[in-house]
Parts: sequence; structure tokens; C-alpha cells
Amino acid sequence: MQKVAEDPGHSEWYVERMRGLARAGEDLAGEARLVDAMAPRGARILDAGCGPGRVAAALAAAGHDVVGVDVDPVLIAAAEEDHPGPRWLVGDLAEVDLAAEGVATPFDLIVCAGNVIPFLAPSTRATVVRRFREWLAPEGRAAVGFGTDRGYTADDFFADVTAAGLRTDHALATWDLEPLEPNSDFLVAILSHTPA
Repeated sequence: MQKVAEDPGHSEWYVERMRGLARAGEDLAGEARLVDAMAPRGARILDAGCGPGRVAAALAAAGHDVVGVDVDPVLIAAAEEDHPGPRWLVGDLAEVDLAAEGVATPFDLIVCAGNVIPFLAPSTRATVVRRFREWLAPEGRAAVGFGTDRGYTADDFFADVTAAGLRTDHALATWDLEPLEPNSDFLVAILSHTPA
């Protein structure tokens, strides 16, 4: 929301940008394809930081039970308008009470795409990663992707993952499975519970 405070038209601009890309036939479902490949049919999936709903909508279209959460009410309103089907919630990932919103946990999968993690307040990043662990089923997995050149390095993220009781099963440079290299500026991490 700090970004919105600095640029009050940012949310509307972003919604129109996504709608324009969709009208142009751009591929907006790459993250969803990877998550769908990891999911059992009819999986319960949380899109954490869902924005205007492109990933959650693709997963719902593939037959999954999807809940999208985003802190920005403008983005949630666009998701509701453009993508009926998933459950859409306005909430801060560090604070949202899913049970109070009538959303049962755990989830089979959590997807957190679109640079959500670096946009979080730095003081809440570790909290959100811990919440991912709390919201995941014992055999569940999370797919988290973000640019590591945005003030939150891969090493910092991996430290928060370990502290949260999660492990990194795969570390990639893209949602289409390019290998992570030392000079990669994007990370896609597939996480699961650390074995007891």
C-alpha cells in the first residue's frame, strides 16, 4: 500500500495493464501452469498476493478450489469483476485471519507470484513465510517467485524459509524451469514442510 500512497493511480494502471495484455493474447498463465502441474485434481490453492486475479483464475479454470488474497481493494475488485469463481479477499498476508473470513485451511498449494514478497513491508516478510507454513497441508507445497534485485535477496529469503520450518525443494530462475544461476535476478522457490 506504500506504493499506492506514493502513486495513487498505480492500482488502476496495473489493472488496465493486465487487461490490455490479456486482450493482446499475451501468456499470463505461466505461473499457473507450473502450480497446476504440482497439484492433485481439485486441489485447494491459496493465491497469496493475487493482484487482479490472473493466476488464481487460470487455476480455477483448471478445476481447482482457489482463494485469492490481496491487500489492495482495487485489485480485488478487478479480480471479482474479471474472474468470477475463485473466492477473493482483501487482506494483508501478515495479518489476515482466514478462519474469520470463513476460509478453511490447510491448502494443498500456495502460490505467491508477481513480486509479492519484496513488496511486503520488510518487517513482515519472515511472518508471511511462517504463515505459509501454517496454511499448508502436511504434504503441501508453496511456489514463491520474485525478483531478487528488489531489496530481498535469495539468501535472506532462504534464511526465512528455514526459520519458518520449511525447506526448499527446488530453486529455479523462472516459472518455466530455467536453472538458478549465481547471476540470476529472479527466484522461483518450491517449498514444503521440513520433515520432523
